[in-house]
Amino acid sequence: TWSAGETKGYQLMLKHYRETLMKGDTSQGLFPDAIKNDEELHDLVAFFGWTAWASAADRPDQPYSYTNNWPSEPNVDNKPTADLMVWSALSLIALIGGTGLMFAIYGRWSRAIGWHAEEAPVLDFRQPDEVRLTPSQKAACLLFATILVLFLLQALVGALTEHYREELTGFFGIDMGQLLPYTVSRTWHLQLSLFWTAGAFLAGGIFIAPLITRREPKKQGLLTYVLIGAVVFVVLGSLLNEWFSQKGLIPKELTGFFSQQWEFLDLPRFFQILLTAGMFIWIVIVWRTLSSRLKGSKKTSLPWLFLFSGLAIPMFYAVGLLAGQRTHVTVAEFWRFWVVHLWVEDFLELFTTVMVAYIFVLLGVVRERIAISIIMMDAVLYSVGGVIGTLHHTYFVGTPSEQMAFGAFFSAAEVIPLTFLTVEAWGFMQLGARQYSNRTKPFPHRWAVMFLIAVGFWNFLGAGVFGFLINLPIVSYFEIGTALTANHAHASMMGVYGMLAIAFAVFGLRYLIPEDKWPEKGLKFSFWTLNIGLLWMSFISLLPLGIAQLYKSVGEGYYEARSFAFIHDGASAVMGWMRMPGDVIFLVGIIPLIKLALLALQAIFSKKGKETVLELPEPPLYEVVEDARIAEFAGAKAAEELPEQTSPYRSDRRG
Repeated sequence: TWSAGETKGYQLMLKHYRETLMKGDTSQGLFPDAIKNDEELHDLVAFFGWTAWASAADRPDQPYSYTNNWPSEPNVDNKPTADLMVWSALSLIALIGGTGLMFAIYGRWSRAIGWHAEEAPVLDFRQPDEVRLTPSQKAACLLFATILVLFLLQALVGALTEHYREELTGFFGIDMGQLLPYTVSRTWHLQLSLFWTAGAFLAGGIFIAPLITRREPKKQGLLTYVLIGAVVFVVLGSLLNEWFSQKGLIPKELTGFFSQQWEFLDLPRFFQILLTAGMFIWIVIVWRTLSSRLKGSKKTSLPWLFLFSGLAIPMFYAVGLLAGQRTHVTVAEFWRFWVVHLWVEDFLELFTTVMVAYIFVLLGVVRERIAISIIMMDAVLYSVGGVIGTLHHTYFVGTPSEQMAFGAFFSAAEVIPLTFLTVEAWGFMQLGARQYSNRTKPFPHRWAVMFLIAVGFWNFLGAGVFGFLINLPIVSYFEIGTALTANHAHASMMGVYGMLAIAFAVFGLRYLIPEDKWPEKGLKFSFWTLNIGLLWMSFISLLPLGIAQLYKSVGEGYYEARSFAFIHDGASAVMGWMRMPGDVIFLVGIIPLIKLALLALQAIFSKKGKETVLELPEPPLYEVVEDARIAEFAGAKAAEELPEQTSPYRSDRRG
């Protein structure tokens, strides 16, 4: 029951939001007249009032509020709890101790669990023009081209969204809010980031499957085209539906099915179901290709691991359906973060490891046994850190305190596998440098590998360092929702999954586009501009602005740190505008990728394009020149037969 003072506050808020949210202009980042009537206004302010009460009212028999005293607000005596302070310190110890333990293990058993050559044969890569594609692989290339176009669209609405932070009423004087206000552009920016990166995973899985079995069943190409059509329908349909919803054009009786918009799961429930179904169709397509190889194989073999990790993607995305429009907000938040965190930071990471390891096996760089050991080890590390670490999203539910303890401890531990994977990436680079020196034909995947190396770098910096920075309970308490959160999101989502998606696209399209048309220089330009632009975005704008907001939040309060008055203040405004050069560099870097997409479309639909086959050679991407052991023995025998004077240490070597 609200007190008289709280009731008066509610009445004041009704007046305030009537004046701001029922305006006939776009000055609030919304469509004009976003709130249509007093009934909608009452419901909205009642929700605001309930969350404000929950954040300030003490739990029964507890010295803190229902939200663990979050947010920081001196006016209601909200300040950090003992759990926040203690578990922040202990999580630092977990990070330091865990990292030391992992490197001790790695130092002891590095030959068993790291990237290394094991009696590797001397081989040459088949050049792209020599490799034929199956019908499903050619169709997957169409999906690769599609996701590159979606990447451009996502970056453009992201630039508009960022500009709204500095000029909410328009885009350099143009009132874009009449068509795409801030709320729509931000929703689309988040949605498209998931769509185009997830689309690359689907295309990558379909492309690699025939390379594993060296054959594919009939009608597989047709099924892939059907899947692409379904993906395009879900993407365009959900984006338009979100626009109609925010326009208020969805009938009230249909809002539960066509207007559900949980943050980060903004797509309406109808399209969420379709997307889940589409991903299950994808795994059926992959299974049809792999089925001949799976028969008789152990469940711990690489093809089975590929299938299991792929199956986890639709299964754990489907968990998001447990959060409905009428689900209590605390329960809905739990299931929503299963998708936002667990799906992204555990199962997509695991599938990433399997895909990258399998690509290296298919290229003949490492043995299958070594790839399996890496996958198994990473699965353990991701599960320990990622699954339990999901609890860092629920620090501020107030109870039980154990979940803050586990959330802090295992969120810190998430940095450990990311650090280890960075070491692995360096080991792969050294391995490649040694092995490629023996080959007579050029390596065709230079820029695909470079984008994979960028994944390792951003995995450590964006997901690891920046993630740990904001996941400490005491830091999260003051900064959540500030530019530090955006910094982590951009560096990890674009830096890891974005670079990985581009790597998959470049790898697949390399075998589709003719050698004389392959944009080698364009990809070099794209690689450096995308990474430089992302670094600029982080270190010149988002990171310093986030630190300034953190300082403000600790000193004066959370509200003050997020207010327009502070964000548009002198130094903060300069940091916001300083992001523009980096954004421009980043956007320019997408142009060669669009050219790549156009070349792919030309190759797919041209009458002179590559003819497809249903069977591939063994092995499909390289040919063995000679066994490394035979080559070493032959070299030793040749040295033995040299004249005496050419080998001054001959007798020592014999001894």
